[in-house]
Amino acid sequence: MEFAMRQCNPTLFLTALIPVAVISPLIAIALGTANISLVDVVGAIWRAVNSMIEPGPMATISDRIIVELRMPRVLMAMVCGAGLAVSGSVLQSVTRNPLADPYLFGISAGASLGAILALTGGISVLSLPVCAFLGSLIAVAVVMVMARDGQVETLVLSGVAISFLLSSMANLILYFGDPQATQMVLFWSLGSFSRATWGSLMLPAFTVIIATLIIYQFHRPLQALIAGDESAQTQGVSVLPLRLGMLLLTALMTSSLVATCGGIGFVGLMIPHVVRILTGSASASSLITTALLGAVLMVWVDLLARQILPSQELPVGVMTAMLGSVFFIGLLIKRRHRLRK
Repeated sequence: MEFAMRQCNPTLFLTALIPVAVISPLIAIALGTANISLVDVVGAIWRAVNSMIEPGPMATISDRIIVELRMPRVLMAMVCGAGLAVSGSVLQSVTRNPLADPYLFGISAGASLGAILALTGGISVLSLPVCAFLGSLIAVAVVMVMARDGQVETLVLSGVAISFLLSSMANLILYFGDPQATQMVLFWSLGSFSRATWGSLMLPAFTVIIATLIIYQFHRPLQALIAGDESAQTQGVSVLPLRLGMLLLTALMTSSLVATCGGIGFVGLMIPHVVRILTGSASASSLITTALLGAVLMVWVDLLARQILPSQELPVGVMTAMLGSVFFIGLLIKRRHRLRK
């Protein structure tokens, strides 16, 4: 669903996006129940960095609010947005399906099922990422077994089937589960960064950064794969190992994010579309652009979720679903308008 329009130079667009990716989190940190000036935000961050070199107490209450409460939340939003966007971009490349994202292949559903089992089963919170990853790994394994013929169509259909199956199992557990645990799972499943801490940030940040760097090293084989399996094989690409490896990497990223932030949809589906529409690029820089744009989008969505209602916070997953729906409805309307011409 890409359209003929004046596209930006990929390098210029990425260059313009970098300062936006720096300024956006500063604004998000500054705004909240108690607004703080950008000067104070930058000063608090500077003092926090210095205190890592020379440990000392926080200077003011606002410093503690910025460093201990708002920074982890905003950084978690950036990591989540970048990770989901990169995952969606990779899945769309390996399947040549513009509608592919972690939800389509059961990766998110498997991670959610594992996390729900951990939450309702009284398992330690520390085991939540492990259970989520195991759930997503099982989903990927089942999909790969069902699609062992290597056909993209079989892979997509298998992913859809497994996604619905795992989602129904998760809902069944919630239906028969303890009401208190169900309430906690419901809040978690809608997606939120409200419980982000420096400790909970470490695992998803490390996972997303390492996985993205690995994926970046394979950008040429991934570009070759977009042209088709046969074309990629003629260029020396081992299609099945590459496809399996990319699925495992996206499963690792998605599970770490789902375990920490809950279910947040449409980001992995929408951001790669936006990057292709704006730049029309399948170059190495497009992966960085996708990650940065996903991070920026999630920061602003989280800020809107915090600010749109007084004394109340909307789930981030609800906001991304609304935004994604409007985005794709807009694309469909534009496409219909062009076809009539």
